[in-house]
Amino acid sequence: MREYLLTLCVTAAVTYLLTGPVRKFAIVAGAMPEIRARDVHREPTPRLGGIAMFFGLCAGLLVADHLTNLSEVFENSNEPRALLSGAAVIWLIGVLDDKFEIDALIKLGGQMIAAGVMVVQGLTILWIPLPGIGTVALTQWQGTLLTVALVVITINAVNFVDGLDGLAAGMVCIAAAAFFMYAYRIWYSYGIEAAAPASLFAAILMGMCLGFLPHNMHPARIFMGDSGSMLIGLVLAAGAISVTGQVDPDVMKLFSGSERNAVHQMVPVYIPLLMPLTIIAIPAADLILAIVRRTWRGQSPFAADRGHLHHRLLEIGHSHSRAVLIMYFFSALIAFGALAYSVNAASMWIVLSVVFLSAIGLVMLLLPRFTPRAPRWAENFVPPRYRRRRAAAGVASEDGTAAEGETAAVADEERVPVTVGVSGVNGATAVGHRTRAR
Repeated sequence: MREYLLTLCVTAAVTYLLTGPVRKFAIVAGAMPEIRARDVHREPTPRLGGIAMFFGLCAGLLVADHLTNLSEVFENSNEPRALLSGAAVIWLIGVLDDKFEIDALIKLGGQMIAAGVMVVQGLTILWIPLPGIGTVALTQWQGTLLTVALVVITINAVNFVDGLDGLAAGMVCIAAAAFFMYAYRIWYSYGIEAAAPASLFAAILMGMCLGFLPHNMHPARIFMGDSGSMLIGLVLAAGAISVTGQVDPDVMKLFSGSERNAVHQMVPVYIPLLMPLTIIAIPAADLILAIVRRTWRGQSPFAADRGHLHHRLLEIGHSHSRAVLIMYFFSALIAFGALAYSVNAASMWIVLSVVFLSAIGLVMLLLPRFTPRAPRWAENFVPPRYRRRRAAAGVASEDGTAAEGETAAVADEERVPVTVGVSGVNGATAVGHRTRAR
């Protein structure tokens, strides 16, 4: 566990330290698209954050290769090299798209090529477990098609959810944390060495997301762009592919007791197929609603609009940060709920806990204007928007009149529009005119 933690920290540190220079490079290179009608941000923001994330991935694999226990993963398996090769292909396609906005079909072809590169080097699905049928061995073509499909679907799901500051990186980090706990349990508890690469991929993916999040949280100073969203989607899919078909029911001794108990105990075998769906669940629901909504209006299903889930959260009164946290909450509920169910599928407490937490999430959706306030002892550790008004107003006046005036002055100052040549919220207005969303 310590070596996984070290790999995670190194990946996060490299990603965090490189994101600042990458942001300056993106501004100089002109990787700052104009504001679109469906965009939430108000100022042009540089992309290409995927460059820092890719080098974080390389650093994590390099460190893991020199650690005592994790080096065995590179000796016994070619999957880390396959991941790096596929990641390089998809990262290059993403960088070109962030700069030149290439055609969607070209991106789709690049995604399939990246998946094919991993398949050629051995990172593929060999067999799948099916409920009621058992283990089904796949032919080479079947395994290749299923692997490519899983990679393409996961990449586009992550890319689809990348609509708010910090949303995609946070949701992928949550899914990667749940997947790491699952893969590490399979490797450590049952002694299945084939699950070690999946644990390594999940740890590196968490480091990539955690290192990039401080720069990407609202207000974002840089976006990961397609170079980042497609990259983390590919790494997430690679972890699922790596462990799928590697869980041997005979080694885990799952066929014990009655038939009903055996069915419940076989749940861990199906988790590799279900875990990637935890991050696809919310984007898939958003996609289905978008298709129904646009078709009902007589529009093309691919027509862009501002009707996505995160847009609706903002429209009903949620702040940008709170909308992201709500999406985090439901992602964690789905991911860790599936993880808990794989540990003990027969426990009714897990179902009741998921139902209870779902009710809490629905209450959060119905209280968009409720602003939580931190206690006085914790005000120095939380953002200013969560502090009490009188604590942030100032102490210049004892009767409170001056404090209220100062608060109003501060609010008026915040509403002053940013002009060209003055660094704004994300520092991007110094290089060009500001375009407002209509």
